[in-house]
Amino acid sequence: MTNPANFNLPQTVHTVCRHIAAAGGKAWLVGGCVRDQLLGLSPKDFDIEVYGLPIEQLEKRLVELGRTGKVGANFGVIKLWLDGLEIDVALPRTEIKTEAGHCGFSVAHDPQLSPEKATLRRDFTINAMMFDPIANKLLDLHGGRKDLENNVLRHVSPAFVEDPLRPLRAMQFAARFSLRLDQKTAALCRRMLVEADTLPSARIWGEWQKWSHAPYPSLGLQALQDSGWLDLYPDLQKMIDCPQEPRWHPEGSVWQHTLHVCDQAARLASERNLGPLIRERLLFAALCHDVGKPACTYADAHERLRSPGHCQAGVEPTEGFLRQIGAPKHLLRYVLPLVKEHLVHMHGQPTDRAIRRLANRLSPANIKLWEMLVEADASGRPPLPPSRPAQAWLERARELNHHKSKPEPILNGGILIRLGIKPGPGMGRLLKNAYSAQLDGQFSDELSAISWFQKRES
Repeated sequence: MTNPANFNLPQTVHTVCRHIAAAGGKAWLVGGCVRDQLLGLSPKDFDIEVYGLPIEQLEKRLVELGRTGKVGANFGVIKLWLDGLEIDVALPRTEIKTEAGHCGFSVAHDPQLSPEKATLRRDFTINAMMFDPIANKLLDLHGGRKDLENNVLRHVSPAFVEDPLRPLRAMQFAARFSLRLDQKTAALCRRMLVEADTLPSARIWGEWQKWSHAPYPSLGLQALQDSGWLDLYPDLQKMIDCPQEPRWHPEGSVWQHTLHVCDQAARLASERNLGPLIRERLLFAALCHDVGKPACTYADAHERLRSPGHCQAGVEPTEGFLRQIGAPKHLLRYVLPLVKEHLVHMHGQPTDRAIRRLANRLSPANIKLWEMLVEADASGRPPLPPSRPAQAWLERARELNHHKSKPEPILNGGILIRLGIKPGPGMGRLLKNAYSAQLDGQFSDELSAISWFQKRES
């Protein structure tokens, strides 16, 4: 835990706070930037709360520093762009819940409000700390620093229940900062389930998206379960009580396996410096890869647990879950084939034909991403050691240059027109058959493709 005296803040932040102080106000850094500094992380955003200065005077002083703009009349936030930083500056406020939902509040701004009252509207203690960069003083009215040290995620006040987005925020905070949900906070979350359907899909996706970029996704899923909000996702919930064959899965249930696989996927994403979109594809494929098992699992005549067909069975619930959380359509296009094909390596050898066929079925995903999912799956079975059972598939795919995309069709419409075929449904069927023959290895270049066509038409 970093000592506040050693906070590494941009000089621009100090400049803004001193400028506000010169006008008679008191500027505190609040929220995530204080939390991140204590954790030794570099904040992405800086939020300043200003006490003792009316909004009109505050606006006037900020304009003197740089370009400004307001963000929503209800929240009274002024954005300041200065020296490449975007800083949110706001007055302390009180909120009264007036209707159901994440935005159903009446907001009142009061520059004379005390920090004690102002921080009561914060969600978690780790986000309720304040820091005065001029005096180098940490104001921690609700024990946020201790909770960070003890890896606890705890609500600030009973007003926590007024915002139904907070249980999902708990999920992503637990995953990002390796936290466990306080029992009393979990109980409050369960009371908030009645308002879950009031949340906009964009806000739901925003929290899940942050979860997918966290280093400890299993802890986020555990917080979701502890809060009772896993009930919203019945296909995930069913994995909790779905057993697995101990010989292959000594770690326990499908849910326990999934937690391990998500952590392995996060590890791989970080070690291999995956871009944001690729990381999201891998993490949600890891989360959903075995979601079809509860519908397929049974004990055979030897009392061994089997789950035949669970890959295909997982496609529909994966699609339903991703749509429910507001995931973008392009994510579904990548994740669904990964779920469907995640066990292909167990049912054959990486022949050239198998590689080409797999690359085609996975598209727009690819064998490189698929192999990472297979590695995460195989490595999520402690105490069994990590492994890469599909590495030979990836290596051969690289040799064929099919590891990042499916093979491009060799025989195309232009060639067929030159050969006397008129555009239309017949050409479409011919192109489809030609591509299938190409995947099977019946031709590999334009000359052999034309020869294949001529033999077929003779």
